Amino acid sequence: MDNAFRLSLIILLAALLSPVDVRAQEMRPHSMLVLDQSDRRGLFYYQIFAALRTEVNAHAHAPTTVYSESLDLSRFGGEAYEESFRQFLETKYRDRPIGVVVAVGTAALELVLRWRSRLWADVPVVFALVEETDFARLRPPSMATGGITSTKFADAIKAARAIVPHLTAVALVGEDWGRQLVFRNWKDEVAAVGTDVRVIEILGRPMKEVLERVAALPENSAIVYSGLYSDGSGNYQPPAEALRLVAAKANRPIVVASETFIEPGGVGGFVLLPTQIGMDAARRALRILDGEAPENLPASVIDAVQPVFNWQQMQHWGVSESSLPPGSRIELREPSFLEKYRWRSVVLVAALLFQATLISFLLHERHMRRMAEVEARNRLSQLAHVNRQATAGELSSSIAHELNQPLGSILTNAETAELMLGAAKPDLGEVREIISDIKRDDLRASEVIRRMRSLLKRAPFETKEIDLNQIVREAFDFLGLQASARNVALYLQTSPQVPRVRGDPVQLQQVIINLVVNSMDAMAKMPYGRTIIGRTEVNGDASAVISISDSGPGIPQDRLNDVFDPFFTTKEQGMGIGLSIARTIVLAHSGQIWAENQPGGGAVFHLSLPLAA
Repeated sequence: MDNAFRLSLIILLAALLSPVDVRAQEMRPHSMLVLDQSDRRGLFYYQIFAALRTEVNAHAHAPTTVYSESLDLSRFGGEAYEESFRQFLETKYRDRPIGVVVAVGTAALELVLRWRSRLWADVPVVFALVEETDFARLRPPSMATGGITSTKFADAIKAARAIVPHLTAVALVGEDWGRQLVFRNWKDEVAAVGTDVRVIEILGRPMKEVLERVAALPENSAIVYSGLYSDGSGNYQPPAEALRLVAAKANRPIVVASETFIEPGGVGGFVLLPTQIGMDAARRALRILDGEAPENLPASVIDAVQPVFNWQQMQHWGVSESSLPPGSRIELREPSFLEKYRWRSVVLVAALLFQATLISFLLHERHMRRMAEVEARNRLSQLAHVNRQATAGELSSSIAHELNQPLGSILTNAETAELMLGAAKPDLGEVREIISDIKRDDLRASEVIRRMRSLLKRAPFETKEIDLNQIVREAFDFLGLQASARNVALYLQTSPQVPRVRGDPVQLQQVIINLVVNSMDAMAKMPYGRTIIGRTEVNGDASAVISISDSGPGIPQDRLNDVFDPFFTTKEQGMGIGLSIARTIVLAHSGQIWAENQPGGGAVFHLSLPLAA
């Protein structure tokens, strides 16, 4: 009966107490008071609070009021200060219920635990930024939970070895032994583990002395910076700003213990991440406000220490990325050109590739066009050669007659000279005159043959500077006998100013011969008044113009635009290629050719060529 009675009593008590506990959890106000030991001017504590605030704001299903106070224990302390601050908090939050107190830093946690019975009885406590040794020393009660940080001096030595391969010494720069945030137990670690690296203590020294000593450190050494809050003369500054002063004078790289010390001049190391510390504290506090008992959230070491290094300082001290501890994160890395201008680089490369492709295509096209031009010129030369042969065939009777005259005269003079030399007393003066006549007739025959060879020879297209007056004159001389045989009067009016152009003399002469022969053919059925006039003129500083006009019937007005088309002809036996070849030759010389009818009758062909520069 006694056992049964006891069991019933226990069940009854549990039933009576449980609702009270649940009601207590449900009635806990959704508010938290954050107390940190700094003045929050430093970036480290600011980032802890900012991360905590961000996490609380994300807890949207239960809005939470956050109060915060900075104890500023790095600059102020003592029983009087602490008591006055306690009274201040007691007065300020007398009518403000607090659901959970968050203490940031070991010093803040010590005060909270000391004040809790008077200020926040039965209010859970969440702590952050408390080292393992401090947690073991304070032994917080079950109503206190939080994240424990673990920074080891051995990790700082490991980081120093990574950046200084032959490390022999480290200079520990910071506050005196008792006020350091990290590495306060470095002597115990060295004694327990042992190291061959000599430790140079620069702790709690005035800033002037610190700067002098860090500027004269030995080779193969490094600086381990734990934080300086005072310059030793009563002036205080955030430890990150003090680090800038140290980095400006230091002759050796600086290993740091906080992520916020990376940018001011630290090479890096195994650093505390303030955002991780703030988020862990916020999550624990929110779970308590949501009803969980702090006893169910035991304190634990959080993953708030990671190897982080400064790319710019690594470059300054010649530290290789391969020598860093595994898993290291590198900050402040200057992006490469491709990283900084990724899309611009892609567009630029694409544009360059497109331009290169386009240029290659255009060069290939240019090469093919030149090949086509060469081929076209070869074809033109062949066609022009055939045309010249045809023209020579038409003029063969006149050419034969023109050769027969000097050859017959040479024969007659030679026979006469032979008879005179057979006389007893030959007249040598008369013989000299006969020989002179033979020489003149021989040159005349040679000139006829030269003109014929020049007309009939097949040579590649070549340009040189030529006198247009001379080209036209030779063409008219060549056609003189043909014109006489066909009862055509040839007249030539050359420009007093020498028109010099660049071109192929044979092909240009062929154009003139074609035009003159066409004019002769156009006037073939006229009984009389057959006249052809050739003119050369200089048109300013730009071009020279050749005109071939005749007194024939002219060109039908509706066919003026067709006369240069291939295979167009008004002749009964014509092939229709002479004028087409003439136009092709002129265009190859960058010139123009056109035809028109004269007001008084007859047709005129104009040929314009650019003057030689």
